Amino acid sequence: MGAVLVNAQGRTLYTFAPDKAQKVTCVGQCASIWPPLAISSGNAGVSGGVQASMVGSDANPAGGRVVTYKGWPLYMYVADPSAGSDHGEGINSSGGRWYVISPSGAVVTKASSGGSSSSSSGSVGGY
Repeated sequence: MGAVLVNAQGRTLYTFAPDKAQKVTCVGQCASIWPPLAISSGNAGVSGGVQASMVGSDANPAGGRVVTYKGWPLYMYVADPSAGSDHGEGINSSGGRWYVISPSGAVVTKASSGGSSSSSSGSVGGY
């Protein structure tokens, strides 16, 4: 798989198809499996090929705010054991499909061949 967004620790970030690049819909049990990239304080830290103009935030129905990229709320996957893992790519879980997103803002809908082949060229940190 090509370059994908990761958090500051190198963990792959995912989009949730039901969010439709508009708002956070993964809450409750869903968020325990797919924790959102929460804003803590300050400004978003971006690096690599990430376009700062695409970074934003959305209200989390559970409280706080979630980092967005090109309108898509960003999540991590608890079953990714380490930085660079992308085991959640393309799976149907918690009511919808999960996909990685590239630094260009394109949602990548083709599953990777090895489950851990993400090459990170851009990272987004919580605020």
